[in-house]
Amino acid sequence: MLRCLFIVLTLALPASLHAQQDAQAAAILIADEVFIESDRTLVARGNVEAFQDGTRLQAKSVRYSQADGSLIIEGPITLTEGSETLIFADAGQLDADMRNGILTGARMILNQQLQLAAAQVHRVEGRYSQLSKVSATSCRVCNDGSAPLWQIRAQRVIHDRLEDQLYFDQAQFRILNVPVFYIPRLRLPGPGLERATGFLVPSTRTTSQLGTGLKVPYFIKLGDHRDLTLTPYLSSVTRTLEFRYRQAFRRGRITFDGALTRDDQRPGKRRGYLFGRGHFDLERDFKLDFDIETTTDRAYLNEYGYFVEDRLESQITASRARRDEFVRASFYNFESLRADDINDNLPTVVLDGEYERRIFPETTGGELRLRLQAHAHRRNSDRDSDGPDTDLVTDGRDVARLHGQADWRRRFTFNNGLVADLRTGVSFNFFDITQDASFAQNHSDIVPVAALALRYPMLRREGAGVTQFLEPIAQIGWTRGRRLNVPNDESTRVEFDEGNLLSLSRFPRPDRRERGTVAAVGLNWSRINPQGWDSHISVGQVFRSDSDPDFSATTGLGGVSSNILLAAQIVTPNGLSLSGRSLFDKNFRFAKAEVRGNWGFSRGSLAGSYIWLDDDAAEERAEAVSEILLAGRYEINNNWEVKADWRFNVADDRAATAGLGISYNNECVGVDLSVARSYSSSTAVEPTTSLGFNVGLRGFSAKAGNQKYNRSCKR
Repeated sequence: MLRCLFIVLTLALPASLHAQQDAQAAAILIADEVFIESDRTLVARGNVEAFQDGTRLQAKSVRYSQADGSLIIEGPITLTEGSETLIFADAGQLDADMRNGILTGARMILNQQLQLAAAQVHRVEGRYSQLSKVSATSCRVCNDGSAPLWQIRAQRVIHDRLEDQLYFDQAQFRILNVPVFYIPRLRLPGPGLERATGFLVPSTRTTSQLGTGLKVPYFIKLGDHRDLTLTPYLSSVTRTLEFRYRQAFRRGRITFDGALTRDDQRPGKRRGYLFGRGHFDLERDFKLDFDIETTTDRAYLNEYGYFVEDRLESQITASRARRDEFVRASFYNFESLRADDINDNLPTVVLDGEYERRIFPETTGGELRLRLQAHAHRRNSDRDSDGPDTDLVTDGRDVARLHGQADWRRRFTFNNGLVADLRTGVSFNFFDITQDASFAQNHSDIVPVAALALRYPMLRREGAGVTQFLEPIAQIGWTRGRRLNVPNDESTRVEFDEGNLLSLSRFPRPDRRERGTVAAVGLNWSRINPQGWDSHISVGQVFRSDSDPDFSATTGLGGVSSNILLAAQIVTPNGLSLSGRSLFDKNFRFAKAEVRGNWGFSRGSLAGSYIWLDDDAAEERAEAVSEILLAGRYEINNNWEVKADWRFNVADDRAATAGLGISYNNECVGVDLSVARSYSSSTAVEPTTSLGFNVGLRGFSAKAGNQKYNRSCKR
C-alpha cells in the first residue's frame, strides 16, 4: 500500500531572531505525517526532510518547539551542507536554523574524501563543528570491524568550515590500529582547501654521494596570488635549504626555484642554484618570456638531482605572432657544464632578433615574404689566439651580422594535376668580426635565388575507406655567388631530413648558405586506414653542381650527390607507433640512423629508441655513437604500478643510466619508491646512485586519489 503524500509547512523563526536578521528566514519541513501537540510542539514523522539556508536534514522524526525554537531529532540522521560536508548521526538537538546544537554518535564526511567519526558533534554558528573522541581517516572503513590502513585518533577536533581547517588536540597517528607517534597539537587543511600555510608531505632521498637525507617542505601562503615553499634537506653530508617562490599576476606568472647548500663535498664553500621562469601577456598581442638558470659549480645540479642537462640557458624574449606577421627579440646567456669546456672561449652571450611579414600582392598574385634578422654573439675572452695547442682557433672572437631576405612565391596547379611551386628572391648579409686576426672585420654580399619545384600528387581510394597517396617531387634551385670567408659559429650541426629536402639551404642559420645549382628528388607515399593502420614513407636525394666542403661527413650532404634519405612511420590500431629515419650511401653504409617506438596499451606503455651516429671530427665526435633507450610503465593492478628506464651505450658496451620505480596508491595513501643509477663520470661529475622514498596521505588537500584506487571490502 502506498504511503501518504508528504505535507509541506513553512515555519517562522522565533521573534528574537527576527531582530538579528534583515529578512525572515524560513525552514521547509517535509514528512509523511505532521501534527501539533497540545503544548504547540510540532511533530513530524516518517521520511522527514527539513531545508534551511542550504542545509538539508533527513531523519526518522523531528519535534519542533516554538517556545525555544529547538529541534529534537531522532535518527538515523543525515545532515548535508552544500556539496562538501555530510554528517550522519544517531540523535541530536539543533536550533531552528540548524546552525547550533549537538549531534551524538556522529560521522562527518568532508568533500567525499575525509571521514571523522566522533562520539559527539557540537555545532556552533554554522561555521565550527567541535568533535569529541574522534577517529579521522580517508581510507575506506568496512563494517567487519577491521581497522583502516591509517587513522588519526584525537580527543578533540575542531572543523572551521569557513577556513576549511582541521585542528586536532592530543592526536595519535595509527597504522592498522598500531600507534606510531603522538602529537599534542596538529593542524591540517580540509580536503577542499587548495592553498594553506603548513607542512607538506616529507620525503627521503638516499644517494651514494650525499647519504640518506630527509626533506620536510613548509608551504607559506603569502596571499591569494603568491606563495613560498621552504624545504630543509638534511643528511650526514649536506645541510641544504631548497625554496620555491610563485606569483600570479593579472596577465602573467613567475616561478623561482633554488637551493643554498653547505656540504662535505666542498667543505667551506657555499653552493647553490637558481632557476626562474616567467610569462607575461603584454599590450598589442606581445608576449614576454624569461628563463634564468645559474649555479655555483658544474657538479652541483647533477649531485643533488636538480638538473640533468649539460648546458644552462638563460634568456628573455619578447615576441608577437599574427597571421601574416612575426616579430621577436631575444637575449641569451649560455653556460656549459661539461668538464672540458671553457666558457670564456664559447659564445655565451647572444643577441637575436627577427621580423617576418607576408604580403599578398594582387597584381602578381602569390605571396611576398619579407624577413630581417639581426644576430650577435660574444665570448668573454679578450684573446685573439689560443696559442700553439690549436691551429686558428680563437678564444675571443665576437661576431655580429645582419641578414635580410625578400622572396616571392606562387603555386600553379594545372588541369592534369601537376603542381608547380615557383620561388625567386634576393637576400643580403653583413658581418662584423672582431678579436680574430684570421678574418677581415667586415664582410657583405647580395645573393639572388630562384627555384622551381614540381609535384604530381596521386590519390587512390580502396574499400573500407582506405586511402593511398603517392607524390613524386622534384626541385631545381640556384643560389648565386661564392660563400663569404666568415667563421662558422652557428651552423656547426646540420641535419638532413624530409623537412628540408626542398630547402634552398640546409644549413640551420644564415651564416652559411648553399651556393650554385642544387637539385632534389623525392617520393612520398602514405596509406591511411580508418581502422588505425597508417603508414608513411619518404625517400629523397640531393644533387649539386659542386660539392660543398662545409658539409661534414655524417651530414649525408657531402659530394655532388647526397646520401639517400629514408624516413618511415607506421601506426597500428592497438597503440603501437614506430618511426625511423636514416641516411645511407650507394653502398648502403649508414652515416646516421634513428628508430623510435611507442606502444600504449590498457595497463601501461613501452617506449624505446635507437640512434647511430658515425664518428665525425667536424662535429667534435671522435668515436661513433650507438645508444639504446628503453622506458616503460605497467599497472600491476588498480593500486600497484612499476616504472623503469634504461639507457645503454652500445659503442662502449656499458650502461649510461638506469632507473626503477614502484608505487602503491589507494583512496587514502600514496607510496613511491625509486632507485636511479648514473654511470657517467668526468672531472666534475662522478657516478652516483640515488634512492627516493615518499609517502603521502590523501584527504587533506584538494587533490584526492583517483576513483580507480578505491578498495572494496571483503564479504
